[in-house]
Amino acid sequence: MYKTPCRRLSGFVGVHVKRKLLQNAPQSNQTFSCLIQLHRRDPSTWLTYQHLNFLKRQYVTKNGSELHQRAIPKQTHSMSIVDERDDSLETQVERIPSINHPITDPVSPPDFVAVKSQPKLSPPKAAVDEKALAERTASKTEAPSVEPPHIYVETDEVRQARLDRQWKQLKLDVSELPDIYSRLSKIKLTALVVITAAAGFSMAPVPFDPLNFFVSSLGTGLASCAANSINQYFEVPFDSNMNRTKNRPLVRGQISPLHAVSFALACGVSGVALLTLAVNPLTGFLGALNIFLYTCCYTPLKRLSITNTWVGAVVGAIPPVMGWTAATGCLEPGALLLGGFLYSWQFPHFNALSWNLREDYSRGGYRMMSVTHPSMCKRVALRHSLALVGLSAVVPALDVTTWTFPVISLPINLYISYLAFRFHQKGDRNSARKLFFCSLWHLPMLLLLALTCKKYSRDGEGSAPSALAPN
Repeated sequence: MYKTPCRRLSGFVGVHVKRKLLQNAPQSNQTFSCLIQLHRRDPSTWLTYQHLNFLKRQYVTKNGSELHQRAIPKQTHSMSIVDERDDSLETQVERIPSINHPITDPVSPPDFVAVKSQPKLSPPKAAVDEKALAERTASKTEAPSVEPPHIYVETDEVRQARLDRQWKQLKLDVSELPDIYSRLSKIKLTALVVITAAAGFSMAPVPFDPLNFFVSSLGTGLASCAANSINQYFEVPFDSNMNRTKNRPLVRGQISPLHAVSFALACGVSGVALLTLAVNPLTGFLGALNIFLYTCCYTPLKRLSITNTWVGAVVGAIPPVMGWTAATGCLEPGALLLGGFLYSWQFPHFNALSWNLREDYSRGGYRMMSVTHPSMCKRVALRHSLALVGLSAVVPALDVTTWTFPVISLPINLYISYLAFRFHQKGDRNSARKLFFCSLWHLPMLLLLALTCKKYSRDGEGSAPSALAPN
């Protein structure tokens, strides 16, 4: 009895479901097509680490699992088939017309000579063939010549030179990594930073701890490597315009930007962690602060304002403070005084260096005192050279050294002040070069003299080395 109503109900539901499916069919087909397209997409277009905004560079691309980089960003004309019919390449050849010798009329015999009538002779067959050949040649010269295009075959040397100018796969030799890492981290500058940090550690009025000294020096060196590597990563487009920096690893394409950033992160994280956990948190904080000031303040300010020199001087003054805090665990006036030495020393050193590199800095777009304010550059170098004399006199007042230090350091301080005065008066390349080379040996000598005049204890509880202690 319920057979007919059930059939009607099921038929009504089936018609309703069919209508809904027909309405949603286009959207379902579009969604299915999108899924298929996403599945078939080339892996080279997937999102990778290189697509992040702060790592995106025009000289890097990702293709599959291989990283490609352009070593020399120059646009070159691609080799193509050269058609000699082109007007720019066609050689105009002067065609010399054929010379047809005129046929002179035969001399008519005189009237008194009797001439026998002869039948007309037809021209020989060879002459007819020669005439037809001449006509065909003339018709060919009048018609435009259709020559096959000339195919340019490049030699192996030309092909290799063309490939070198194009995008190529980075082939990194593992044996070259130590040299690349040393130039990426500016190994000479890092060595100077470690030396100043070691001087601050040695000047602290506490017993010398060799293990703590080694760990603090290692952590400071790693932090310096990280800061220098990030600095080179940010300045690749500008370093390529300067003669002094155009051979850096990132500019020459010896290492990828991702590799450089990974190296910087590894050095920075390990260095700050080593200083924080193995030395003390204060030293670790100073190391992280120095990385931040160098990469996020000094580096962008180089293209904005001449205040970058003062910020860079603060960055250079922090390492001896880090050495002091690594030894004592606290920040004291003696540490700030050692930082003041490094702060003042950097102005005659860097201003003399940048004076002879003004063209390079201007080409790179950096705003340095030597480029935009040359008179201020010379005044600041002289002012801080004289400040080294005053700082040397303050050191014994803080019980960091004995009163012998101001006396024995006076000659070298007066000499660098004299060279700074000559640089201020003349402002030529020779005086700047002499001041710069003097600053290279002045700082190690000054720190060595301070170490020889060090006070080993302020309260008498610390003692001098056992060899000098009375029996």
